[in-house]
Amino acid sequence: MNKFSLDDASVVVVIGSGAGGGTVAETLTRSGIDVVCLEAGRRLDPAEIVTDEAAMFGRITWLDERQGSGIAPPPFPVWNCKTVGGSTVHWTATAIRLLEHELRARSHYGAVKDTTLTDWPLSLAELEPYYASAENRLGVTGTHGIERLPANNNYLVFAAGAKKCGYQEINTGNLAINSRPRASRGSCLQLGFCSSGCAVGAKWSTLHTDIPAAERSGHFELRPECMAIRVNHNGRSQVSGVTYLDQHGQAHTQAARAVCIAGNTVETTRLLLNSRSDRFPRGLANGSGQVGKNYMRHVTAALVGIMPGPVNQQRGAHQAGIIYDERYHDAARGFVGGLLFETVSFTPESMARFIRPGGWGRSYTELLEQYKRMAALLIVGEDPPQASNAITLHPTRKDQYGLPVPVVHYEHHHNSRKMLRYALARGRRIYTALDAEQVLELVDVFPATHNMGTARMGADPATSVCNHWGQAHELDNLFISDGSLFPTSGCANPTLTIIALALRQAEYLASLLGSNSI
Repeated sequence: MNKFSLDDASVVVVIGSGAGGGTVAETLTRSGIDVVCLEAGRRLDPAEIVTDEAAMFGRITWLDERQGSGIAPPPFPVWNCKTVGGSTVHWTATAIRLLEHELRARSHYGAVKDTTLTDWPLSLAELEPYYASAENRLGVTGTHGIERLPANNNYLVFAAGAKKCGYQEINTGNLAINSRPRASRGSCLQLGFCSSGCAVGAKWSTLHTDIPAAERSGHFELRPECMAIRVNHNGRSQVSGVTYLDQHGQAHTQAARAVCIAGNTVETTRLLLNSRSDRFPRGLANGSGQVGKNYMRHVTAALVGIMPGPVNQQRGAHQAGIIYDERYHDAARGFVGGLLFETVSFTPESMARFIRPGGWGRSYTELLEQYKRMAALLIVGEDPPQASNAITLHPTRKDQYGLPVPVVHYEHHHNSRKMLRYALARGRRIYTALDAEQVLELVDVFPATHNMGTARMGADPATSVCNHWGQAHELDNLFISDGSLFPTSGCANPTLTIIALALRQAEYLASLLGSNSI
């Protein structure tokens, strides 16, 4: 593996090694571009990845202090990862494209009060080649002739109930999990609990794919347990390097020709705001004042049906099926945007936490004893951006790095509350149609995992942070490479779109570097 000197100003520094950062880094190295990747977490040995939620939680989860307000859980407002591979170690591998109307939300839905609804600065036609490349890269089932995964019991219950309710667009999903051995990765063994990491490597993760491929290129250096604390700039309004703390707490500054930030929305926001200077007093790339604002996390809730017989929802892929019928905008439903129903599985420990937070007593334990008969689905709905939903820095409280603690504020928009009421009623019918003995609603109990929007892209520098390449309006060699770019959320799980945007961005950045334009 290459080692680059700290004063080597020819390298691109990529911050984060997950879906955005890992993809950008590997793509650049294939063009012969030298990359230094700073990752705050450590690199797991394959033997450390086990099908055990309790064991994996501490190994992969970002546990540094964060604060939540509004309905964001105060001690744990978001769930993302601090490990090489980032949240691609944890994700459920659901890989769905956004639709045209989701990229044109302002045009399709019209003005929605108390939102900052807008259109994306690029079209679906522009994204489609990169979606196709991303699907092929990940081995997404149901695309490019790749066989879908088999149905598990949770899906069979889900699909049977859905069909009784009149739904027609139902399948076992587009998943970045091998149904057959592919690209040096084995096939899924249906072990379940995919969000704990894939012990056999069938699930796509940059930990198993892009990072090793970049290392083989000879143009890449991974620096794990290195926390970026500041992006520096020169007098020409270009970034010049990144200051970071190594695992021993020692500060270093890596020079850079360009910097790509992919820290997931919380850390991307914190890094930009913490990089303030006389020239950028509100934070780097924040002349518009939009950094940290317009935070989105999808409208989410879960339903658990206690069915007449055993289901064993924990067996098989974590998200093993999707109903698409409600995805399309239909103003007659009383709200704008669409939603998906997706199967979901919970470990016994998670079920105990979520079905009745703080539960106690015999009625609670009797409920938990029904675990084998539980089927579960997740509601994932379009979340309108609001300026008031934001990530900010605590004015006084610091973490172990000496950085201001991030504060995540989130409240439901009135459109989201209408969507939730509708979705819960429709989702409940899926299980009652099959004579469920009880249907439990899990609302506002999860930390956010689909984090988007805090450095939105747009054509107008006064109302956005980046252009349609993810290139900061104010610094032409600074790029945002994660879900922070999203102007609106759509209702699809965001990872496939993050990767498609990263592929597109890396291609563009390579062309700029090749022509000496930056």
